[in-house]
Amino acid sequence: MQPLWTPTADQVERANLTRFLRETGKKDFAELYGWSVDEPEKFWPAVWRFCGVVAEERPGRDPWDRVFTGDRSVHPPTVEGPRWFDGARMNFAENLLRHSDNRTAIVSWNETGRLGEMTFADLRAEVGRIANGLRAAGVGQSDRVAGFMPNIPEAIVAMLATTSLGALWSSCSPDFGVNGVLDRFGQIEPKVLIAATSYRYGGREIDCLERVREIVARISSIETVVVVPYMRGAPVSQIRHAVPWSDFGQKAELDFVRLPFDHPVYILYSSGTTGLPKCLVHGAGGTLLQHLKEHVLHCDLTRDDRLFYFTTCGWMMWNWLVSGLATGCTIVLYDGSPLIRRKPILWDMAAAERITTFGVSAKWIALAEKEKLEPRASHDLSALKAILSTGSPLAPASYDYVYTSVKPDVRLSSISGGTDIVSCFALGNPIAPVYRGEIQTRGLGMKVDVFDDNGASVTSGAGELVCTAPFPSMPVRFWNDDDGAKYRAAYFETYPGVWRHGDWCELSPSGGMIIYGRSDATLNPGGVR
Repeated sequence: MQPLWTPTADQVERANLTRFLRETGKKDFAELYGWSVDEPEKFWPAVWRFCGVVAEERPGRDPWDRVFTGDRSVHPPTVEGPRWFDGARMNFAENLLRHSDNRTAIVSWNETGRLGEMTFADLRAEVGRIANGLRAAGVGQSDRVAGFMPNIPEAIVAMLATTSLGALWSSCSPDFGVNGVLDRFGQIEPKVLIAATSYRYGGREIDCLERVREIVARISSIETVVVVPYMRGAPVSQIRHAVPWSDFGQKAELDFVRLPFDHPVYILYSSGTTGLPKCLVHGAGGTLLQHLKEHVLHCDLTRDDRLFYFTTCGWMMWNWLVSGLATGCTIVLYDGSPLIRRKPILWDMAAAERITTFGVSAKWIALAEKEKLEPRASHDLSALKAILSTGSPLAPASYDYVYTSVKPDVRLSSISGGTDIVSCFALGNPIAPVYRGEIQTRGLGMKVDVFDDNGASVTSGAGELVCTAPFPSMPVRFWNDDDGAKYRAAYFETYPGVWRHGDWCELSPSGGMIIYGRSDATLNPGGVR
């Protein structure tokens, strides 16, 4: 099969991945991948150093001296392990705010167009102010702060302020109904709720305050509500314990609380289709290191890049997008409908902002084709280097559409992972070809395999996507799951000691992966796949 895209010699030479290959002494990507899964105790420290993780260590000990402790066959949350980077102490927000210059950190858009931008210096100052407010509100290590927010800069500021203190951030999209929010935030009992007055979708401005009032009335743990006046004023007198965003906190220098590598940073949620959503607790170090690996090595981001992913604050791709700040690149936010009829707003934004890495869902690409959008002819996409796609398998026909109607020399990287790992099992490779219908590669450090129903590795044909060795971004635990029973049932009951992700897939001869969909959706009524 002929590739749809092949990197030029110059692109290969300038790639971060090529430099990493040289620093690790590996001759090609295949050798690098094998080393990364066979010797994780060497690979992950190499990523740590290459990406410049900001941390401190015990006196006389490098933070990667004990990269992996515990039993490789026993998964969290058991005491036996695994534990990563034992002895290292770090802060998630400190790593995302390592830059403090006047380069643009965040650009914000909604359906009406460009809203504004923040420099890294502006961002750091605003995070310091909100952190001061949270500290004054009694927020400390391991407390929870919840966000009921659209995808606007204030959501990022609030998350960074929360995690700078060692507290946990959790967010829902403002299109959630009251019960959906209560099913999530009600379990984790946040001390502070940060909410916007409204959000915009499909040309309509939708009020949030009535739902906020009901949420606050029904979650007794909420002691403070910070109201962000997005598109309208903030009538805080109508909400118990409410204070306007502008009045919350005084200007203050940031004091990052450095904590162990696996200290919790995020609480994300399963879909909740079979009961209450499971609350997935992700560690600061694992999330950061995995995102750095994906952004720097698999997406080839540098300070000169501009990264966009269409997402809400209720999807793990928001967490993934925000981590782009750690590379020093500019991240672009969008709030609203991604496809307004007769107005290709995301392509307008991509052209105007000179976006280099553009991420959307597979469904959006299919809708763009259905709408007969031809951005190759209508927009200047000369800056665009990569298009990322996730949310569902990217159909082979969508590959054709991208290369005929969007840009013929773009790297199309379908990616696949999930909320469970707040990252990817399979994704792009900037120094390898793109083949129609295939994800380019398995993620470095991710020992991904394909199993049949009996737990045997499948060398050809389709089967269950599994991961046969631990990796840093596994959840550190589930909330309210003291004995780990829910955790084990979610991933390790089908194949003992092996992570079963629930995707039906196969490995391709080119070294890539084809994802067909959820494995529990591939059974027909007769039980035949």
